[in-house]
Amino acid sequence: MADETLFTGKSVDEAIAEGLRTLGLLQNEVEIEIISRGSRGIFGLGSEPAQVRIRRRSVGVQAAPPATAPPPPAPSLDVEPVEDVVAPPSKPPATDPSLISTEVFAPDLPGAQTASDEIEIDVDAETVEDAESTAEEDEQLVQLATELLGALVRLMGFEAEVVATWREPDADNEQRYLLLDLQGKDLSPLIGRRGDTLGNMQYLVRLMVNQRLHRWKNIVVDVEGYRQRRIEHLSQLALRSAQQVAQTGRALALEPMAPGERRIIHLTLRDHPDVITESSGEGERRKVQILPRR
Repeated sequence: MADETLFTGKSVDEAIAEGLRTLGLLQNEVEIEIISRGSRGIFGLGSEPAQVRIRRRSVGVQAAPPATAPPPPAPSLDVEPVEDVVAPPSKPPATDPSLISTEVFAPDLPGAQTASDEIEIDVDAETVEDAESTAEEDEQLVQLATELLGALVRLMGFEAEVVATWREPDADNEQRYLLLDLQGKDLSPLIGRRGDTLGNMQYLVRLMVNQRLHRWKNIVVDVEGYRQRRIEHLSQLALRSAQQVAQTGRALALEPMAPGERRIIHLTLRDHPDVITESSGEGERRKVQILPRR
């Protein structure tokens, strides 16, 4: 029997296709052994490629052609954006009010919406949290959310302590919220680029809690105080940029930001006497513009 060779790919089919292409053989001319079907990991962390071993069949041995057409290629193991996760049809996904951002703010109309306001997610009135909850319900929520986040982090291969505290409304949250702060060593990968991974974890925890309780709960996930540091940084950036616009009289466009970060800029400058803010662009390129107040 001829020498055997290992090949890898995102899926078993891709690994087989790569092997046949490299060896210049047809599938009925080889023997294929699946070593590993691979793993997608979580948020791209801990992912592993599929691996197969391909051997050329011995001379004179001819395999019968396959009786049926080969199965369709397996789905890609690339992790899709968490925004595409859909809850079961029996219950629509929970609405996250922190993702509802008013994209044009006028100092004389604080909080008012206009035709150009950006609504990220429609509100489902049935899933909105009641204004008040009992101490027992709060304690149950803390226990459930802490357990779910701890399990998620362990599955991602990290060791972290979940510190849960109730917080009053602030610049980033209009309602009282449960803060789950992850504390431990080497947790920076859980933050991701500009908090992307952190936002994905928060979305999943909110979704899992909503599926258990059938009510939306305002839960914020953080890693060693990153969110508060980011809020302070964006607020200072907004004030410095507003001062520049007021002095030069020229509009200034900030770098593209996520909806929650744009909202912080808008709120910071909402009552500024010399400037107004608006958002422009589409999708991931959407950014905040700071303009002189006429």
